[in-house]
Amino acid sequence: MERTVSATEARVKFGELMQRVADSGETVIVERDGVPRVAILSIDSYKHLKGEESPWDQWLANLRHLHERIRAELGDSQLPSSVEIIRQMREERDEHLASLR
Repeated sequence: MERTVSATEARVKFGELMQRVADSGETVIVERDGVPRVAILSIDSYKHLKGEESPWDQWLANLRHLHERIRAELGDSQLPSSVEIIRQMREERDEHLASLR
């Protein structure tokens, strides 16, 4: 979504515009004498335009890499259910705590 404001309104409401852009990702076009002069856009949008990765892109890449590593290690084996993993972790924790007594 895009919003257009005058240069005067942008100057007067810059903090509000900046917050709105940061929160919603909305782009604000600033006009002077009815002519678009600049755009205010989120840092993620700016990085995307420059060809840089956003933090989310990096997070997704890390997640995909981790998924590939797990698949390579397990082969055709199935992952245990989350319930089973939590049960095992609790057993290990309980054993550890019991050994400290």
